[in-house]
Amino acid sequence: MSMPIGIAALGSTGSIGDSTLDVVARHPDRFKIVALGARRDHEKLLTQCLKFEPECAALVEPEAARELELALRAAGSKTRVLAGVTALDEVAAMRSAPYVMAGIVGAAGLSSSLAAARAGKRLMIANKEPLVVAGPMLIEAARQGGATLLPIDSEHNAIFQCWPAGAETGRAPKGVRRIFLTASGGPFVDWSAEQIAEATPEQAYRHPRWPMGRKISVDSATLMNKGLEVIEAHNLFGLPLAQLEVVVHRQSLVHSLVEYVDGSMLAQLGSPDMRTPIAHALGWPDRIDSGVQFVDLARVGALQFEPPDTGRFPCLALARQAADAGGLAPAILNAANEIAVAAFLEGHLNFTGIPAVIDFVMNAVPGGEAKDLDCVLAADSAARDVTLRRIAEGRHPSRGLSLTGLF
Repeated sequence: MSMPIGIAALGSTGSIGDSTLDVVARHPDRFKIVALGARRDHEKLLTQCLKFEPECAALVEPEAARELELALRAAGSKTRVLAGVTALDEVAAMRSAPYVMAGIVGAAGLSSSLAAARAGKRLMIANKEPLVVAGPMLIEAARQGGATLLPIDSEHNAIFQCWPAGAETGRAPKGVRRIFLTASGGPFVDWSAEQIAEATPEQAYRHPRWPMGRKISVDSATLMNKGLEVIEAHNLFGLPLAQLEVVVHRQSLVHSLVEYVDGSMLAQLGSPDMRTPIAHALGWPDRIDSGVQFVDLARVGALQFEPPDTGRFPCLALARQAADAGGLAPAILNAANEIAVAAFLEGHLNFTGIPAVIDFVMNAVPGGEAKDLDCVLAADSAARDVTLRRIAEGRHPSRGLSLTGLF
């Protein structure tokens, strides 16, 4: 019997981490968690460490890492604790973890994903930053390191499942005409522009199909999430932007479609549960049990699709502009969006102010070539500074903006 495959789960305390650990636990003879990583939630990470007994655990925040260290030693655990952003890079490159689940948002997620790619891992990408802000860089690192990139976003995983066998990452194969990314439409799909302008954070959280975190729920409500996915698909699958389309599909059962020049259209269907793409990436090219509820097509009855309204949801158009500009523009877009969403969540910006601020920042911050990681991070930092100043101009200076709404 072969030994279980070692997995490093980065972002293990988030929803992707929960789903990953659930699938792994269903296959103890096939997989073993050898490392866990998170940003700050040491209490939840402690519970996971005691259950899965990994070789090591990493936390970005040093104080949280110290708390975890104390709790593990008190429990008699031998799990080694690492601290800081570089600790995630170290975990991603561990020889005992040939599989890496990348689910940490922000710069830490970008750096650790690049580390896994350079180390030749099976890199399962659930965080957006690597493919949005540094897609060409990540794909080149994977080529040079001999890594395999497998998308976890339900839309990109669906495309991958419908993609021609043997196609090279980042290069479009012959015969593909278009890709259709599906969107639920978010909680405001039927709202008027006047209603959308008055939307509250509590209303934006109410995603109609998927349970998600606060930030990504707002991104779904603005359709920025779909715009970021267009950038990801452009980089991951190598198709021109003109061949990437978005359709609203409220049932969230068709996760994406690929159209071929012979008139064929392949779609991947499944329940709206992230364990499906996670199980697919873990088992690929095999199929393994995910624990997901199966779709009853007779009960579904019909599937509906409609075009998105970029007038009411301009973030989708802004993302396409950034993708078309290329270089550092996607990093600027992503950074401005993170800060604008945080301001909305904390009551410093109204809902329609999110795209307005992003549009301003994209025009105010110089773009250019994304030469290396330092260049990308510098553009990210500059965009954040400009976004914060722009938002501050529209409110009383005594009302400070923290970034707690991001995570």
